[in-house]
Amino acid sequence: MVPAVEVRDLSVFYGRNVALKSVNLTVQQGEYLGIIGPNGGGKSTLLKAILGLVPTSRGSIRIFGGSLQENRTLLGFVPQFSAIERRFPISLYEVILSGRMKAGLQVFARYTLEDHERTKEAMEQIGLSHLSQRQVSELSGGEFQRMLIARALVSQPKLLLLDEPTASVDATARKQIYELLAKLNEKITIILVSHDMLAISSQVSSLACLNSKLVYHGGPELNDRTVDSLYGCPVDLIAHGLPHRVLRSEEHTSELQSSYVISY
Repeated sequence: MVPAVEVRDLSVFYGRNVALKSVNLTVQQGEYLGIIGPNGGGKSTLLKAILGLVPTSRGSIRIFGGSLQENRTLLGFVPQFSAIERRFPISLYEVILSGRMKAGLQVFARYTLEDHERTKEAMEQIGLSHLSQRQVSELSGGEFQRMLIARALVSQPKLLLLDEPTASVDATARKQIYELLAKLNEKITIILVSHDMLAISSQVSSLACLNSKLVYHGGPELNDRTVDSLYGCPVDLIAHGLPHRVLRSEEHTSELQSSYVISY
């Protein structure tokens, strides 16, 4: 079985600034991969490169054994919540239906009966059928995010890419989204970018740690050395409301010249 994604020696520059440098990553079909790393570490850039939304300086990307142009329809994308305009006067149904729009489709082209059927299926799949005519400005953060997931699903992708899907939602909505993604992963491959290291490590089947370069790709359990390499300095990771989990051994703490604390 060919991998869902093969990234080889990938580098991306924004002007003179390095966003990604010599990244090699293979994502197998059926994998649920979480990508973590510091702000500016290239997580979103990697997703955009896979989607062909940013030019690459070097390297190659294969999607299910072919080029992006050949297999673009196999991809579904959920962008960052903050990048979406919520005040536009459009209903939830219309947003999801727009995910059926084909590349090169004319402005006044009509949607087909199949387009509408797939839209209804996607709404039912994520539990939002009862909100089909609600304006997007009236949706809660969790409802809005699930709508974006449905819009990505309506094209029936084999690979779903999500950029910080839980960043702007409350704890209840976050739990619902993770439960939804776990269910979706039974049939499709998922790549999820997140800053929430503790949460996604308990959800995904594998992790990729990215800070311009790929620091780690493997199982969801991380050690202190990997996390320190990821953030470029010693790290203390503490979870509030849970048994405290500190990655760095306390016996070495007094030796640290500087450290970075991630608190959840």
